[in-house]
Formats: sequence, C-alpha cells, structure tokens
Amino acid sequence: MTAIRTTLIAALGIAVGLLAGPAAAQSPGGPPAIQGAGSSFAAPLYKRWIDAWGKNEGAVRITYDSVGSGEGVRRFLAGAVDFGATDRPLTEAEIQKVGRGVLVVPSTAGMVAVAYSLKGLTGDLKLPRDVYADIFAGKITSWADPRIQAANPGATLPRRNIALVGRQDASGTTFAFTSHLAAISPDWKAGPGVGSLVRWPATALLARGNEGVAHMVKISDGAIGYVEYGFAKRLGLQLATLQNKSGAYVAPAEASAQAALVEAGADPGLAITDPAAGGAYPIVTYSWLLLYKSYPEAARGAAVKAFVDWGLGAGRGAGTELGYVALPEGIAEKGRATLASIR
Repeated sequence: MTAIRTTLIAALGIAVGLLAGPAAAQSPGGPPAIQGAGSSFAAPLYKRWIDAWGKNEGAVRITYDSVGSGEGVRRFLAGAVDFGATDRPLTEAEIQKVGRGVLVVPSTAGMVAVAYSLKGLTGDLKLPRDVYADIFAGKITSWADPRIQAANPGATLPRRNIALVGRQDASGTTFAFTSHLAAISPDWKAGPGVGSLVRWPATALLARGNEGVAHMVKISDGAIGYVEYGFAKRLGLQLATLQNKSGAYVAPAEASAQAALVEAGADPGLAITDPAAGGAYPIVTYSWLLLYKSYPEAARGAAVKAFVDWGLGAGRGAGTELGYVALPEGIAEKGRATLASIR
C-alpha cells in the first residue's frame, strides 16, 4: 500500500484509439506515440484529456484503450503500454513484478451508482443497505419484495422479476462495488467476496465495461446494475438513493462524494469502503494511473511526464463536467511533485 500512496495522475494526448502495438511504438520520423490502457470507469475523462492535450501539444500522439482495469493492469505489468489505469489498487506482489519501478497515483475520484430501469415508477427509489446487498446476491428477486416496499411506502412497485446486470470482465468498478458490499454485509463477504471479477447469480445478465452495463440497464425494463456515475448521468438512467452507514439515504452527487473523500483524509491509498459521515454517498472510489519510474527512452519519459503534469493541473476541471469528483488540491499537487521520480 505504501507504493499506492506515492501519487500521480494522467493526462493524455490526441485522438482515442485502440492500442496498435507495443509501448515502444514510435511515430515515423517524430516523437514517440504514447499508449495507455485500462479503466473504463475513468475512460471518458481520459478521452477528454486526450482531445484537449492534442490541441495544445499535438506533436505527441497519445492513445488510450478502454479495456477495464484488469486488462489494463495486465498490460502494464507486461510492459506493453506506457501507462496503465485502474480502479483498484495494485497489490504489493504486482508491484514487485515491475523491474522498472512503479508510481501509482489517483487521477480522479468517482461514485459507483446503482442504476435501474422500472417503467411507471416516479420519484426516488430508496434502498437500505441490507436490501441492495441482497439484491446483488440474488436473494431478493422481485421488485414487489416486502423489504423494498417497506423502504418506499408511497411507491407502487410492480410484481416483476429483478433483472440483475453485472460485469463479465475484470473491472475496478466491480472491485470498488464489491469492497463496499463486503464492508456492509457479512454474507456477501463470505460469499462472492471482493474482487475485480466475481461470480454473479446464475440468472444475472453480464456486460463488458461501464458502458455495456449502463446500456443494458437502460434497455431492459426491470433491470438493476452498478455503473460509474458519469455513464449513468449521461444516459439519463434512474439512480437509487442508498442508505449509508449513518442511516441516511443519500443520492450520488458532487457534495455527497466530497463528504466521503474528506472523511478518507489525504491518503488516496486507503480504500473508501463505507464512509460514516452523515451526508456521504456510500460508494466512492479513487481511480489511479500506473506509471513506470524508469522509461528506456528519454523522449518517452519526458512525454509521459508532461501530459501527466498537465492532467493534474489544467486537466482537473474536465472531471466535474463529466460527473467525476475533483481531487482534493493537496493530493493533486503531491501527484505533480511525484513526477520528478520518473527517469
């Protein structure tokens, strides 16, 4: 965890595209082409950074492949990219595999929203802690379940089966969500547990990426799933109001996410699994960039250092427009200072 606390963030540069080759790719007769891969949770932010960076620093071409945290970590550990992106911290064992050294720094923060699609239901849907944990465990299977109705006495809930939607790819969003579920439910902790990839109930619908889950929820009446807040917001999905540790029902919003970050303090290496503050949204996570301490080419290292510095500075404002939570100023500045460690 010590390495996670080091700091860093990203900023990218020109059009988004699939990774076309190894990290050593070079633009013909020009500067290196920088390649990254990983988190779909933070992908919209990185794509926004890429566009803005390209307009100002077009000499360096940067691409980002939104393949999920699991694949992003795999490519980073294999040295196949110049940077990785993940929504779950690296383990010490993974860090030790990288001979070039690792810098892990938060690039942004965000919320995992519980999105649903239920025609005819208006107003807030309140979900108690034990209820949403049991929904995702497959123990509550009907929208007319008495426990859901008890939390929403004025709502007319349909007698319809719940269509559970989960991730089929290794995902940092899944890691953050299951970390929270394990913190609030002993049964979940003993059952599916915490992981980037977990076993969902046999009847669950599975999709790839945050965008896949969000779209499946949107088109499936009676569906419920977990998705990065920005995706849900852009698609206009219905979002549940979740009960937090203090007993309050809180909707995902900038203020409620900031309340959770304030409680976490200045250490972004610490997981935010179940914030206790009264106004805190219960499922908030940092998203991290993975950088090497040493790059074999001076030009490549300089390019990575430059766009990351830009992202931690000028690029921070793009996050709130997309539904992310702004990094506390102190954490962003520590990240910029860490860039001096890149060789």
